[in-house]
Amino acid sequence: MRAIIQNEWDGPDSVRLVEVPEPRPAPTEVKVRVHAAGVNPVDYYTSGGLAYNGVLDLPFIHGWDVAGVVEEVGYGVTRFHVGDRVFGMPWFPRQAGGYAEFIAAPSRHFAPIPTGLSFAEAAALPLAGLTAWQMLIEVARLAPDRRVLITAAAGGVGHLAVQIAKAHGAYVIGTARTAKHDFIRGLGADEVVDYTTAPVHEVVNDVDIVIQMFGGAAGRDSLHCLRPGGVLVSAQAAWTPGLFDQARELNVHAHDYLVEPDAAGLQSIAELVADGRLRVHVGAQYPLSEAAQALKVIGDGHTTGKIVLTVEPEN
Repeated sequence: MRAIIQNEWDGPDSVRLVEVPEPRPAPTEVKVRVHAAGVNPVDYYTSGGLAYNGVLDLPFIHGWDVAGVVEEVGYGVTRFHVGDRVFGMPWFPRQAGGYAEFIAAPSRHFAPIPTGLSFAEAAALPLAGLTAWQMLIEVARLAPDRRVLITAAAGGVGHLAVQIAKAHGAYVIGTARTAKHDFIRGLGADEVVDYTTAPVHEVVNDVDIVIQMFGGAAGRDSLHCLRPGGVLVSAQAAWTPGLFDQARELNVHAHDYLVEPDAAGLQSIAELVADGRLRVHVGAQYPLSEAAQALKVIGDGHTTGKIVLTVEPEN
């Protein structure tokens, strides 16, 4: 099968499209023919050795987000049958090998694709959708009428977090450049703030929850947006020195966070999609052979929605 591999942690330019053996499903696993694979910022950072590379080996097959059709089921699998359309984020942060024609992984790392959703849309959902869901629902314990600040609200995670928060009755404030404000308002946000014109913590305050997608000074400064006892959940806590000390000083709570495979979470996300309360925006699509370019684009950090690789069968 064709797959995108990397032999050194030296950035997107060194990824290659090569032939590798097809995986075989072990007991409790399914083999999926991949039709589309989502591209995430963590993919870009992984290519340069800047993410969770300590649990990865070279040569490395890129990708975690996938959508496709079950090709084979291993012993003991009861959730799926051959021919089922599925999506998921298997194995994260260990290698999943999603930038390939086939993938094999535990059946409980997948969920059925909602009716009417394309493979590209489904592949755009798992990592970003689970990140938004787990941060808001499981870590921050979102409840109706909470004031929620979502940073990078036009991005892959952010644009889904806005919708998930609104679906649960929250008042949502998003941050983005002015050019993306209409997009975010169209997702349901109540307010949108341009972080380039003034520090966010100077114009937003008294929120219950902050979903923080940035590290460094911006990650710490957003603690000032919280009411006393409020909660910040950071996807970049490892790159935000002093976050927890400052949270204690301000009488607020800060949590580090990393997404995990979660079939129940995927099912909840699929239900929101089926109900029309969540839609994923695919900002760009590239063929598998152009994975290097897709990684560079996601690495630029100004994507609206998600980027997806399409995996067409070889003629």
